[in-house]
Amino acid sequence: MIREYVQSSNIASIGYDASTETLEVEFLTGSVYQYYGISEELYCGLMNADSKGRYLDAYIKKGGFNYSKIG
Repeated sequence: MIREYVQSSNIASIGYDASTETLEVEFLTGSVYQYYGISEELYCGLMNADSKGRYLDAYIKKGGFNYSKIG
């Protein structure tokens, strides 16, 4: 998945595959996670958020979406 580098204090890059509703997040630590069932609306919200880390935590991590660590 192609990821786009972002300005964030804890996220390095973010990618999204609309066909599978998969969000991929690379953290500055080097860890990469995929979150499943993420709507395009949530992805756009994340990309436009002032704080991507806070948005990810509030709407995706605490949203109960399935995820896996891939790297």
